[in-house]
Amino acid sequence: MLVDSNPPLLHHYGALLHQPSDKNPQLHENHITEECQLPLIDLEGLKSHDVSYRLACASAICRASSEWGFFQVVNHGISSELIKKMRREQVKLFSAPFEKKQTSGLLNNSYRYGTPTAAHPTQFSWSEAFHIPVSKISDQTCYGEFTSLREVMEEFSTAMSNLSKVLAGVLINNLDKQEEAAGDICESSSCFLRLNRYPACPFSPEMFGLVPHTDSDFLTILCQDQVGGLQLMKDSKWVAVKPNPDALIVNIGDLFQAWSNDVYKSVEHKVMANEKTERYSIAYFLCPSYDSLIGSCRESSIYRKFTFGEYRSQIQEDVKKLGHKVGLSRFLI
Repeated sequence: MLVDSNPPLLHHYGALLHQPSDKNPQLHENHITEECQLPLIDLEGLKSHDVSYRLACASAICRASSEWGFFQVVNHGISSELIKKMRREQVKLFSAPFEKKQTSGLLNNSYRYGTPTAAHPTQFSWSEAFHIPVSKISDQTCYGEFTSLREVMEEFSTAMSNLSKVLAGVLINNLDKQEEAAGDICESSSCFLRLNRYPACPFSPEMFGLVPHTDSDFLTILCQDQVGGLQLMKDSKWVAVKPNPDALIVNIGDLFQAWSNDVYKSVEHKVMANEKTERYSIAYFLCPSYDSLIGSCRESSIYRKFTFGEYRSQIQEDVKKLGHKVGLSRFLI
């Protein structure tokens, strides 16, 4: 007997199973051939008095962004104590009854679960999340009874913002872009913090915790627990990312791929559900303002210029019509 979860994911997923057969393809097959160890970069190198160490660290960041689209960082400046405090508050928040999360206006009404647009099981994510604009994190009225969450969230988002700007600066400098570009890329008021929970799922290992996708930002910094489940596309196959308790994961988003004219790669990734254990993660999304123009930093761009707002609108339209994101291919010249 399957037990439904908080939130009621099983109910929504079950409804998809009753779709006509032509709209209900078989669940995806998992073609995992190996567990990968992402490039591991010690950010202490960026602070070294030795120029060669600084250059080597920056080079490693840029190389991983081109070859993998993903890397891990240690000595990143976010203390383990802060991460533990953030995780405790996150677990407390998600432990609230579903009705309270859904209807109480918590965190700027940012709560979401499952995939409302899913037309069949392969489009369904077995997860729940709060996708919070950074601009709202200081708003006391967003927290309700979860008053202890605000101070921790403010400290955590500030630390993630500072780290994202350091990494973006390295990637910008590598392509000799004029300094004014950094201000557009590092517009923290348009950024988001996403608190994720992936409940234990009776359909694992076939079930997505988060469907395959690329991120629609400049870059993402992920703080995950040790349960595992993150997978990425490498050399045309899915590989599982081995959790590292001391590291944060960084991945390139669509906007950096377009801006760099495909020098940096926005790589497809997904989360697989776990049959017995719930999983938590926190992601920081570095986004520009909605009217920022995304153009290539080099001549002979393969993408036409577009604003972040235009890009988001196109994604939302595609998801509504097609059930999935199309992304950068919409903007090829």
